Order: sequence, then structure tokens, then C-alpha cells
Amino acid sequence: MTAPDRRWDGLRVVATADVRSEKRPVVPPEVLRATGEIIEEVRRGGEADLRRLAERWDGLAPGDALVVGPGELAAAKDDCAPEDLAALERCAARIASFAEAQKASASSVQVEVEGGLAGDRLVPVQVAGCYAPGGRYPLPSSVLMTAVTARVAGVEEVWVASPRPSPEVRAAAAVSGAEGLLVVGGAQAIAALAYGVGPVPECDVVVGPGNHWVTAAKLLLSGVVGIDLLAGPSELVVVATSDASPDLIAADLLAQAEHDPQAVPILLTPSRDTLADVNRSLVAQLATLPSAETATEALRGGFAVVETDVDKLLACCERLAPEHLQLHGALAESWADRLTAFGSLFIGEGSAEVFGDYGIGPNHTLPTGGTARFTGGLSVFSFLRRPTWLALGSDVPEALLDDVVRLARMEGLEAHARAAEARRRRRAAGKRMSGTGSEGSGGG
Repeated sequence: MTAPDRRWDGLRVVATADVRSEKRPVVPPEVLRATGEIIEEVRRGGEADLRRLAERWDGLAPGDALVVGPGELAAAKDDCAPEDLAALERCAARIASFAEAQKASASSVQVEVEGGLAGDRLVPVQVAGCYAPGGRYPLPSSVLMTAVTARVAGVEEVWVASPRPSPEVRAAAAVSGAEGLLVVGGAQAIAALAYGVGPVPECDVVVGPGNHWVTAAKLLLSGVVGIDLLAGPSELVVVATSDASPDLIAADLLAQAEHDPQAVPILLTPSRDTLADVNRSLVAQLATLPSAETATEALRGGFAVVETDVDKLLACCERLAPEHLQLHGALAESWADRLTAFGSLFIGEGSAEVFGDYGIGPNHTLPTGGTARFTGGLSVFSFLRRPTWLALGSDVPEALLDDVVRLARMEGLEAHARAAEARRRRRAAGKRMSGTGSEGSGGG
């Protein structure tokens, strides 16, 4: 058996016109089909089938508990190194501070309308399921990003799911105030959170990043449960001008590439020299990187675009609509206001994307696969609903009633029209009764 070829000597160069063809589907069709079967198994078989799947895919031993309860989670803090626990708590505080500011930016609305008042209310969901990947690396940061944000939004009951949870993941769940931790991953975990299995309740919303299986499950279950967004394998686009540091660019690309072989590292630059320098630095840094095998595989799937026309370069970036967008170099920083399609933007060489990963404030659960064109990242608003209300008195203007009746009949909905006209008749009858009562009183 021959060893896998790990040689790699640089990012593929793709023309701007061909970038669209490089975009991958958010979920491969074959994964979507297989995920549907897993979801159906959990829906029909409940806890027994969930356990069977967890024993097969998530390393759960026969007889092990599916859920870590609040008492065990609290004890997990003691199993965590004191300096690690302190870092988790500081990270949670930063996430909470940013989420509080987001929440404060919105308020309920009340406006006067013809005949009364209308408005809405900000109402948190009651139960949230928060997924944190755990396959290749334990990710306590994802526990904090999702569960802390849910708590700030006002969610009453928060559950975390993560396969093979490390002491740090358990401690993060405790720091976040989670009710429990489901030690299951993949599509089966998302299905369990959506339908409720064993001690895990049926969730109103399921959030969090994951691999293709997790993303496929969220997509398929979005009619059963609310989801935040499609946060699949990590993506980073670096836009760099010739004055940028090749070593910092390479370090940032590798930071995303080591996540997953399916991660997508991309460099956009107007300078061929910059690309050559970045490639040399990538090769040099890979030589000492413990996660080089994973990172190299991701780099094979990544690419570079060299385009001297700035307008075309930025248009290419907008088409990609990446999860993470990082701007390197003085000129690139000046382009920030011209770019809009991204999950999160990191401006300048000091703003390493990894700072966003570990709780400076903005959430790291972000849209992938080009979905940043129409949605943003996870926030308190992922856990809040805005139901509207209407309160009209008996003096609805005649013109408004006429319009409602006309539009109803325009659409062929006669019962709608009659429901509106019933209010007109009731108001007229009320006026007649009021007038009779007044005359009788005066005559007595």
C-alpha cells in the first residue's frame, strides 16, 4: 500500500470568469439523501435508534448515558484546568457583552394606524438546541458562541449537543448555563434536538456550525424546527495587495485550512508576486504544522485569483460571498466599504480571523456556501421572534373598510369581504342604539 501523496506546491490559479464554477453546493446531493434516512430513523425509532447511531458514529459505549445532566456539567468545571476555565469564562463574558448590545439595538414597535394601533413584540423562543462539532477537534468555543447567545436572548431552556465531549466542552456547557449536554453528533444529533428524544425536549430552534451531515440535517428539518443558517465547512477569502505580509496571509489561510479537509481557503490579489510569496510561506509553515495533513487537503481544494482590475477583483469577492472575509494591506483595507457579501469581515492585518473565532465579540457561527448573499451570522435575533399585533376600535374609517372589501372581492374571497362588512353593520347598529338611548333618557 503506497503512502498518500502529501506534496503541495501552491494554490491553483482560477480566472475571475471561472470563479462561479468553483462554488460548491452547500450540501452535496448524496449527503442530503443519506441524511434524510438518518433523520427518519431517529424520528421513528426515538431513543433506541439514536443510541444505535451514536454507538456507531459517535463513539458512545453501550450503556453510557446519552445526556450529561446539570450536576455533572457543574462538576466538569473542576475537571478543567483553572487557567482554561478562566479563559472560557472571559470568552463567555465577551460574547455576552456583544450579544447584549445587539439585543439593545432592537425594541418592540408601536405605531398609530387608521382606526387604532399596530405593533410587534420581541419574544424569545422557549427551548434552543445548540450544536458544537466534536469530530476532529473539540470546540468549546462553539458551545459558548451558541449557548451564551441563547441565554442573552432570554431562552428559558438551552441544550447543547456535541459528540465525544472533552472536559473543556463540558465546562463550556456549564459556563453557558445549559440544562444538559447530548453526547451525540452529526445528523442524528440535529434530529434528536428537533424531535425531542429521551430527556432532550423538542427544541424550537436548532443552531450551530457543523459538517455536511449537520448542515444537511438542518436544511431538511427547517420546516420542523427553526434554524439559524447553513454553517458548513469553513471558508476564508483573503483579499491582499502587494504591500501585505505573505507570512500573515499564509498563517490566516492555514488557520482555516486545518479545520477540515473540506475547508475552502482562497486568496484574491492583484499581484502575482504576492501569490508567489504566499505560496512559499504556506509550504514553509506546513512543514512544522501538526495539522499539515488536513490543511494540505484543504489547500488542494482552495484556489487563488490574480486580477489587476480592482473592480473585477471585488466583484469576484462579492460572487463568492464567503463565510470569513479578511482584508490585508493598506489598499485592501480601503475597499472595506465596497464589499457587502460576507458572513464576517476582518479589516487589516491586526484583525486576524482567529480573534473572531475565540470570542472578541461577534459570533463565529456564520453562513457558508455563498449564503452570506442573503443572510447573516448567528446572533440574539436567531432566538427571538417578532410576532405582530393589531388593535382597532369601532371607528375604523369608511375608506379603509371600503378598500378591504374591494381587495377581498378582487381576490374572489367573499367571506373576507363579509367579515369586514359585518364590522360596518355592527358599528351602524351601535350608533343607532346609542342615539335611541340618549333620546329616551332626555324624555324621562
